[in-house]
Amino acid sequence: MTIAKTLKGLSKEQVSFYREQGYLLPEKPLFDAEKQQALTTIFEEHLINKGKKASDELDTPHFHDPRLLDYLLAPEVLNVVESLIGPNIGLFSSHFISKEPGKGRRTPWHEDSAYWEGKFDQLDKIVTIWLAIDPSNIANGCMGVVPGTHNNGFSEYEDVSDPENSTFSTEIKQGTFDLDDVVWFELEKGQYSLHDARIIHGANANTSKFRRCGYTMRFFDLEMKFDQVNNPNHKLFHARGVNVAGNELIYRK
Repeated sequence: MTIAKTLKGLSKEQVSFYREQGYLLPEKPLFDAEKQQALTTIFEEHLINKGKKASDELDTPHFHDPRLLDYLLAPEVLNVVESLIGPNIGLFSSHFISKEPGKGRRTPWHEDSAYWEGKFDQLDKIVTIWLAIDPSNIANGCMGVVPGTHNNGFSEYEDVSDPENSTFSTEIKQGTFDLDDVVWFELEKGQYSLHDARIIHGANANTSKFRRCGYTMRFFDLEMKFDQVNNPNHKLFHARGVNVAGNELIYRK
């Protein structure tokens, strides 16, 4: 399918596809090559200094590394996000997720919304950008989604059978969806995907000889209210537009 190019954000065809299917693969780089390489260098620093954390547990690195805000709040990013959730944007979270060669754990099938229930007063306007730090493919455990499942967002869960090889302790019950329906996100370094917080997604373990790292960037519509009382240590950043719901935001100087 040929999609018209736009100077800002996504085309109407891309937005329509995202709303219907719950995901989008723009098939182009998010940043230029120099900026992408600089982000990779920052990730490598975090990986070296991770201490006892697993390489897939480098969550909210922007809380203590303000260099990442140059990427998270960049026009290239926010123009894409605005196309999907509107002009009033908050930065919810980010996460380096690295699956090491031959031992990277699988990500069980889940919906982000199932883990974020109660954090927001609604969950229908949260979008995740998954940016490939390394090439991501089926061999090294790329992410896959089940198209159209964002219209639910709260499936039934059960305990995983292999907790030592899984990033979560629970997963969506077997039989909820057909694995033949999964769309796998095979991306070159610098390419990105977009997915709705409610869509069913997961990733197999990395059994290849190559690392697979992605940087997730998660944004929400500022008409949504975050429960700061029960999540006092979580930092929300103003990204663009008006703080409609009056969330406690950090404004970058």
